Amino acid sequence: MTYSDALRVLKAKAPFVPDLAIVLGSGLGSLADSSEARAGLSIPFTDLPGFPAPTVAGHGGKLVFCEFEGRKVVLQAGRFHFYEGHPMSLVVTPMRLYGRLGAKAVLLTNAAGALNPAFAVGDLMALTDHINLFGTNPLIGSNVEPGPRFPDMTAIYDPAYREHLLACARQLGQTLREGVYLGLTGPSYETPAEIRAFRILGADAVGMSTVPEAIVARQEGLRVAGISCLCNMAAGILPQALTHQEVLEAGAAAAGRFESLVRAFVRNLPQ
Repeated sequence: MTYSDALRVLKAKAPFVPDLAIVLGSGLGSLADSSEARAGLSIPFTDLPGFPAPTVAGHGGKLVFCEFEGRKVVLQAGRFHFYEGHPMSLVVTPMRLYGRLGAKAVLLTNAAGALNPAFAVGDLMALTDHINLFGTNPLIGSNVEPGPRFPDMTAIYDPAYREHLLACARQLGQTLREGVYLGLTGPSYETPAEIRAFRILGADAVGMSTVPEAIVARQEGLRVAGISCLCNMAAGILPQALTHQEVLEAGAAAAGRFESLVRAFVRNLPQ
């Protein structure tokens, strides 16, 4: 799909140009039902041409434009996943829309499995970098102008934003981990052998989203920050099976800390 029709409709509906877009991952969607969100404008995904309803539990399927901690923000409740059978062009279309609307930054959040044995279920992790094992790249094909054909990814997760996240966590008395996120297509969880290999590669967490979005957001000129909620220990680290219900429950348990951190991040967002 192309994003042009969705962009035309969104421009007509959006009440303002957002300073920041916040993508809310599995189990982290409570901000989209906050008092600020209820006072804002909610646009269901299905109102935008080419956008299907989400199929994954924990993904609300709407964009909410609202005043949030003194900023003009769009909250994206849910996302499209490559494993749902969507083309990569749809997976990253929201990033195209935010860039073309004039947003300056995006905060990507996700639920992830922890590979680092020093981490625990329920920890929040600021993304320092990522490893793309999707087997493809969202920029393959004709270049989307005016984005560069070969965008630099040296500091894809903005260092100043990451330092700001860490400072906010300290002020809140929270422990915020830092680490590398490894992205895979899913939808099956990883095998213990794969997890051992990923640890050798230097990954601290593994998930099924975020990486394509971050790549396109950078090509669009957006500053990017990322937070993973570590909702389970990856396969083979603990002697138990992995389930999506576990992910949702861990996300719900961490929701209060996550919301406090996001609010603090937005309140004093670096220029």
